Amino acid sequence: MIQIKNSLQIAAMKDAGRITGEALLTARDALHAGMTTKQLDDIIRRYIEKCGAKPSFLGYGGFPGSACISINDEVIHGIPSHKTMIREGDIVKVDVGAFYKGFHGDAARTIAVGEVSDQAKKLIEVTRNSFFAGLAQVRPGNRIGDVGSAIQKVVEDHGFSVVRRYVGHGIGHELHESPDVPNFGTAGRGVRICSGMALAIEPMVNVGTHEVRELSDGWTVKTADRSLSAHYENTVALTDNGALVLTQIEKDW
Repeated sequence: MIQIKNSLQIAAMKDAGRITGEALLTARDALHAGMTTKQLDDIIRRYIEKCGAKPSFLGYGGFPGSACISINDEVIHGIPSHKTMIREGDIVKVDVGAFYKGFHGDAARTIAVGEVSDQAKKLIEVTRNSFFAGLAQVRPGNRIGDVGSAIQKVVEDHGFSVVRRYVGHGIGHELHESPDVPNFGTAGRGVRICSGMALAIEPMVNVGTHEVRELSDGWTVKTADRSLSAHYENTVALTDNGALVLTQIEKDW
């Protein structure tokens, strides 16, 4: 069942979203070549807890980290580790959730470490742009398929592919709520969008095939062909005054 939020609940979600967005900014500013993904995870956890919130992912389904940190051909759900070093030229997906006063925020960014390839730069930009194409479709009377179709068009027009096995989702009291929000689909199909919906919209985009594989750790997902992957996510709430992006702290990031 889709949980429709009232104005007071959306106001509360703004706080969770702000903490989530600020934690991502903290990660971006701290991230550098030579650090481990566990060191970065510790920085994110300390910031979230300093704000009086809890990391949404820590212990979720048994996940051992506070953030999902995925490098290069890792798509999502990378487990922070003291053994995994971040290197110059990597692209690092940082996915963060914060639970505050009964509500979750969820957001992700792909961060370039130093100088990266032109292909990686284009991938990051297209993934971000596809999110905003999907966001433009979040308005009363549209359908979830309009969001996915808009994302898919931007991605495929640039020669990349959209991951299909994993999708966005509703969000609120629970980290994952109905409805699913695929990053592909047919315009005019699917659940109708209405005021009070809160959605985590999160394009996951690969340079090569859309196919992915899950590693034996039970979490980390990689591209099937070892091509690069990027991820961009925000928590969005639709109000009577339009769509609000709750987790974007800096306009251009």
